[in-house]
Amino acid sequence: MKSQQELLNSTNFCVIVPTYNNRKTLKKVLDSVLDFTPSVIIVNDGSTDETFNILKQYPQLTQIHHPKNLGKGRALRNGFRKAIEMKFEYAITIDSDGQHFASDIPNFIAAIQEEPNSLLIGSRNMTQENVPKKSSFGNKFSNFWFKFETGIKLDDTQSGFRLYPLRLLPKRFYTNKFEFEIEVIVRAAWKGIVVKNIPIQVLYDPAERVSHFRPFRDFTRISILNTVLVTNALLYIKPRDFFRRAKKKGFKKFFLEDILESKDSNFKKSAAIALGIFIGLSPFWGFQTILLFALAALFRLNKVIAFLTSNVSFPPFIPFIIYGSLKIGSIFVPSDTSLFLDSSMTFDDIQKNAAQYIVGSLILASVSALSAGLISYFLLTAFTKKRTE
Repeated sequence: MKSQQELLNSTNFCVIVPTYNNRKTLKKVLDSVLDFTPSVIIVNDGSTDETFNILKQYPQLTQIHHPKNLGKGRALRNGFRKAIEMKFEYAITIDSDGQHFASDIPNFIAAIQEEPNSLLIGSRNMTQENVPKKSSFGNKFSNFWFKFETGIKLDDTQSGFRLYPLRLLPKRFYTNKFEFEIEVIVRAAWKGIVVKNIPIQVLYDPAERVSHFRPFRDFTRISILNTVLVTNALLYIKPRDFFRRAKKKGFKKFFLEDILESKDSNFKKSAAIALGIFIGLSPFWGFQTILLFALAALFRLNKVIAFLTSNVSFPPFIPFIIYGSLKIGSIFVPSDTSLFLDSSMTFDDIQKNAAQYIVGSLILASVSALSAGLISYFLLTAFTKKRTE
């Protein structure tokens, strides 16, 4: 077994330290990091305190100086770019506010040996003394949306103590501030990179720690980013992953193993079918996929089954669905116009009878969903019973 120092020497990594006005803790952080590696890239993000003078004491370090504050995301991006230029394979990032312990660096290196090319995030104990309530809430908020966007459950998605597989990261990024650390892990997960937590120590010292997180402005940026990521996940990533899994396994085998033989109860499978039918027939055009995955996640239903059955409204059936909705709606919403399913029916006719269509489609969707759910439940129950005999 390799010793700790042999492990560090055999791994091609550097440590990136972004800093902005952390004069109280910067020297202590750099000295502690240098105990484990001389490969350090410090990114001075436009500091206006004594940071520049402190860094004069470390001429051996690779230094990047921004003439003005550009944000943590930009500092990390420039640090990554420099690390790639210097041919490093991995980069560990550590904040300069003194909350992290450089003594955890060997733990990252040991973990990456077990699962190379992973993205590792240090998991802090957010329940310990002196942890600000806003930090604990923000982390839970971020964890929830990360799981929704990627399907991966993490205990800490906001820690700045991380290890990145540099050459596997996306080539372009779109954010520059604190929200970058969310963008990079979500998009890395979408690329198929393993994203996981490893436990780390943490120190919150109110006397020394300086946070530049601006609650209202940065929380707004993070919320906007999550809105974009959720939309992308629902409209593209989740359907893409579904078809990739089905194609890789073979559609017949995928259907039998991942759908019929899933661990969900027959009731839950039937409920997923009912949800798919309801969304597929409902009048939420343009928002059906978003609603489908959101409701499936909310009620913890099988997203694959729900997505498959929602395609009941594929193009050849759409005219019949619209006509049926209008006919059912006419029973409850009177109209002077009589519609027939032939070439005489136009889009203008549908617009003039929008109330009929909306009411009718909701009734049709509800009745069809209930019927499909009940029928599928009895069929699945019979199928299960037959398999166990």
